Amino acid sequence: MSHILQTEAYAPWLAPYAYGIVLLGFAFFLFRVFENWYAAKFDRPLFRHYLVYKKLPDTQLTILQKEFRFYDTLSEKHKKQFQHRVAQFISDKKFVGRGELSIDDRMMVLVAAIGCMLSFGRKNYAYSLIDFVLIYPGEFFSKVNNNYHKGEFNPREKALVFSWKDFEEGFQIDNDNRNVGIHEFMHAMQLEAISGRDLDSIRFTKHFQNILKLLTKQELKDKLDKTNFFRAYAFTNQYEFLAVLTEYFLESPEDFKAIFPKLYEHTKKLLNFNFAGY
Repeated sequence: MSHILQTEAYAPWLAPYAYGIVLLGFAFFLFRVFENWYAAKFDRPLFRHYLVYKKLPDTQLTILQKEFRFYDTLSEKHKKQFQHRVAQFISDKKFVGRGELSIDDRMMVLVAAIGCMLSFGRKNYAYSLIDFVLIYPGEFFSKVNNNYHKGEFNPREKALVFSWKDFEEGFQIDNDNRNVGIHEFMHAMQLEAISGRDLDSIRFTKHFQNILKLLTKQELKDKLDKTNFFRAYAFTNQYEFLAVLTEYFLESPEDFKAIFPKLYEHTKKLLNFNFAGY
């Protein structure tokens, strides 16, 4: 009986906390409604990045500063965001060396940096369909199609797989529109957008459909044939086209914009890429 009386005596003190929880829940609901409205109205997320800044160890930050040119083009604010995302990627994913290859800081930083560059305009940048990054010294045999690959995304195993020789070549030669890192990360992003209902996935799907609609225009078809701007592999299927398109967008933006301005704009909107002069 005394226990019941104590509970009743103290119950009024709990009421303000209960009201507070309800109010917080309602405020969060209103925020999500406003966030959805803003994304639909202005075609971009309300917030890309919250006030959280995880730092890289000095050795890894030095690699990012010295070797990743995109990082140098960013403002100080965006550099902090980019560093946080690279650090988060390295922390969240398991890197595994294959064929006697040992994973080092440089490999982790450069792979993470490519992925974070591609997703830098997004609020959802975590690549939830990737748990493992497998790196081989060179081309590897894939059981997916019983062939040798330079890179692949395996959704069943939640693994992104690279030939380090080819990844590094794509990274170092940044004006030939061939970058296996960008290409395979884009495949992971594509599949995530197909299955996701977050704002970034919805926007991605919308602009991907706009790109596909453009490809039905005879004028664009004729121009694609005439210029041969995109390499032939782009026309394997719609998913390979977008992966190749993104390589050209990031490595040859000026040429891409000059020759195919509408395709360029839709790719820019798909990635929400308003950085480094793009």
